[in-house]
Amino acid sequence: MLLYTIVQMVDYLISVIVMIVIIQFVMGLLIAFNVINTRNDAVVAVWRALNALLEPILGPIRRALPNTGAVDFSALILIVGLQLLSQLLRGLAMAGY
Repeated sequence: MLLYTIVQMVDYLISVIVMIVIIQFVMGLLIAFNVINTRNDAVVAVWRALNALLEPILGPIRRALPNTGAVDFSALILIVGLQLLSQLLRGLAMAGY
């Protein structure tokens, strides 16, 4: 029972990280297409906070991936990896390990 509770907490943390990655991705697109302006202090504060939260996770993935030009696949790799980890932990919890 304790293992299942821990797995649920880790799964919740994974869900939060995935949502932050998606928010950063969408915000990056909005900035790139000049929908939201980076001269706004609130936008810059949110953008810096998101980057500060995710750079320790995305940085090593970016360094491991080959250079693909302007397309950054690190967020996709992170989301897929976190979902695989979540599935693995749930399977182990159900098996009773």
